[in-house]
Amino acid sequence: MFLGSSRGARPDYADTAHALGTVMAARGIRLVYGGASIGLMGVLADAVLAAGGEAVGVIPQALVDHEVAHHGLTELVITGSMHERKAEMARRADAFAALPGGVGTLEELFEVWTWSQLGIFEKPCGLLNVAGYYDQLAGFLDHMAAEKFVRPQHRGMLAVAETPDALIDALEAWQRPVVEKWIGLEES
Repeated sequence: MFLGSSRGARPDYADTAHALGTVMAARGIRLVYGGASIGLMGVLADAVLAAGGEAVGVIPQALVDHEVAHHGLTELVITGSMHERKAEMARRADAFAALPGGVGTLEELFEVWTWSQLGIFEKPCGLLNVAGYYDQLAGFLDHMAAEKFVRPQHRGMLAVAETPDALIDALEAWQRPVVEKWIGLEES
């Protein structure tokens, strides 16, 4: 899960992170996330744990040194760098999703979505579009497909959902599209 180290401007963001954590625990889904105790990251982890679920945090030593690590998790994995953190999260996760967050949230999501598109692994990706937070991004991704910089099948690999249950259902139903050729959209 990729999400903000801030709570954001609206209470909806934290409320939805809490709801997602509760749903994940009830459905037996282990949380793998960035390991922080602050912002939406902390809200989500605390909700998973409070509902009896498992929460695994993966955090670089530099952020542990800044005292943002969540020390009450099921497991806390400390890495040497952000690159190691992302690789470890990718290895441990079965699916990826983003809640509202900043540049880091988008960077991490786009990286794993690209890896899935390229076939480096076959893991679903999604956005939890809380209070319309990702409306403009989803619209831009549709525009990229319309302008033939992204195949429609690859655009469809990123689920966009409005509720925690809808997001989990979409990730569970995901199937990698069969695309014969993914480079060179001119022929499509």
